[in-house]
Amino acid sequence: MVDLSLRDRIYQVIFGTDTVAGQRFDIVLIYLILVSVLAVVLDSIAGIHSDYGSWLFWLEWGFTALFSLEYCLRIYSSPKPLRYIFSFYGLVDLLSIVPTYLALIFPGASYWLVIRLLRVLRIFRVFKLVRYLTEANLLLRSIYAARRKVLVFFLVVLILSVIFGSLMFLVEGPENGFTSIPRSIYWTIVTITTVGYGDITPQTVFGQIIATMAMLTGYSIIAIPTGIFTAEIAREMGSQSNNRQCNVCGRNGHHLDAEYCHQCGVSLPERIVKD
Repeated sequence: MVDLSLRDRIYQVIFGTDTVAGQRFDIVLIYLILVSVLAVVLDSIAGIHSDYGSWLFWLEWGFTALFSLEYCLRIYSSPKPLRYIFSFYGLVDLLSIVPTYLALIFPGASYWLVIRLLRVLRIFRVFKLVRYLTEANLLLRSIYAARRKVLVFFLVVLILSVIFGSLMFLVEGPENGFTSIPRSIYWTIVTITTVGYGDITPQTVFGQIIATMAMLTGYSIIAIPTGIFTAEIAREMGSQSNNRQCNVCGRNGHHLDAEYCHQCGVSLPERIVKD
């Protein structure tokens, strides 16, 4: 039996999900993330902050110390530290601890508003949970695969919004609340998305006809993103059985020509070509 170094043992615990220690580490970390997010939410309530603000302050520093230690251990044990640091999860891990340290830079009373904004950023720790949810990883990969189609869809919606907004500005005019083309585009987007705030409404017959066309257009295109994401999710789920799985972290969904794991950066096993 080969004796593992300290770095390898830390790697198996932090990045590995196929060991008992790794699974226990993930479960403990999930609970810590949930409790830390709950502490941030409770600290935003004035009554709780006035009564338990000092307790929550030290609790927050305790979480920050633990997450800082986890972040440093991930960098230390990762085979490719720079790849982890600049990866999505690496940036999320950094974002979860930086606000607490940045708050120390603003000790003056005039900066309390900035400090409160930095404290709110700690809520991004909830993104750390994505690492431990296979379904969430599948959804992220599906969204990434559909990014070009979704971009084209939003571009088409933007063009339609500009057209409808310009027409409403010409037909209704400032006297009916359409004071500018950007404000008319805002009304169009609100109408197409079927939200309908009612703060601006067409008053003329031609304006109501254009509004009707915009509403029908909204109902016609609202299902397009759903179809795009559904197709990509189905494709991703179908490809998981054919793609390789990392032997260390257990992640699926690698491309057929991938050489390294997208999650932990270790070499992937050789692809088996079926006859």
